[in-house]
Amino acid sequence: MPEMTETPASGLIADNIVGFARALRAAGIPVGPGAVIDAVNALRLIDIGNRADVFATLQSVFVMRHEHMLIFAQAFALFFRVDQGWQHMLDSVPLPDQAKKPPPPAARRVQEALAQRETTETKETVEQDMQLSVSDQEVLQKKDFAQMSAAEIAEASRAIARMRLPQAELRTRRFQPDAKGQRLDLRRTLRASLRTGGDIVSVRRLGRIDKPAPIVALLDISGSMSDYTRLFLQFLHAITDARKRVSVFLFGTRLTNVTRSLRARDPDEALAACTASVEDWSGGTRIATSLHSFNKLWGRRVLSQGAIVLLISDGLEREVDERLTFEMDRLHRSCRRLIWLNPLLRYDGFQAKAQGIKMMLPHVDEFRPVHNLKSIEGLIDALAAPAETGHRFSPKAAA
Repeated sequence: MPEMTETPASGLIADNIVGFARALRAAGIPVGPGAVIDAVNALRLIDIGNRADVFATLQSVFVMRHEHMLIFAQAFALFFRVDQGWQHMLDSVPLPDQAKKPPPPAARRVQEALAQRETTETKETVEQDMQLSVSDQEVLQKKDFAQMSAAEIAEASRAIARMRLPQAELRTRRFQPDAKGQRLDLRRTLRASLRTGGDIVSVRRLGRIDKPAPIVALLDISGSMSDYTRLFLQFLHAITDARKRVSVFLFGTRLTNVTRSLRARDPDEALAACTASVEDWSGGTRIATSLHSFNKLWGRRVLSQGAIVLLISDGLEREVDERLTFEMDRLHRSCRRLIWLNPLLRYDGFQAKAQGIKMMLPHVDEFRPVHNLKSIEGLIDALAAPAETGHRFSPKAAA
């Protein structure tokens, strides 16, 4: 293997490695200064004219997790291009075909990181441009998702990714050792007293085991709901990282389970997998048929142990189906709480006049809007609060 010698170009190589590491950090891959030093030293042992060897060397140093491999590959293709950056070192190596294709969703953060690096002169200017003022943040909180520009949607996506859902606990019938518990643990108490011959008795107690309540989301992906569903999927991806008991279903003219697709660690990859698995995105709506499929095929699997159901839909049924009342009632009786999130509530003069909405309203516990960041924050507060027993929503409250 040829070794790199100390030439004027070696300083440029080190600068490129440092810039590449900064781009990886901006894209979400944790890269420390120690890894940068190791990468520079490793490049001295290989032929830097061989693009595949350079790629494998840097990947072995910078990538520590499997989900970061795709981001690294796209960052390498964008950063070390023939026409820019390292062309004096790699001018004899052709650009790989995969770098010429449109980048996958997971590479969007890489492109943004590199674009910011190329279009800004100083780090201070970048930070000043990216920070929103207090008034801008207030406007973004209340702005409708359907009216946002591409830049505002990106900022809203970052805000949603930072949201965290408090663990709404469910009290189970099981017990565990708890110093403040209300129940006497007689077995552990007697066992502890044997160590002292019964002279000193240390009372041991048991407390209830609390588990996070399962969340089941049913999302409408019809044409009128697509803008809201995409952003709400990002919220569901954020809370899925914190709790494992989250099930997500998409429905338009049919029902699709995307729970496994949404569990991908990278949010862009998760949303792309969800979109790819659905055949009727932005199509019509058959709420009654979709709910029937859910109740029949998935109800007993995911609605056990006091699940909270989030129904995200505008309630505008494609064809009025008399089964809708029965399926909504069955869904309501099978879960602990049924929360209907409807973007039509953004209108002050909203009235439940559509036939489908009238059939669904009597069977929900809460009726909430879901059209901006503020409404999602209100949903987080509602999910964290304990449910009122016997509470039922009155359709008159929405009129």
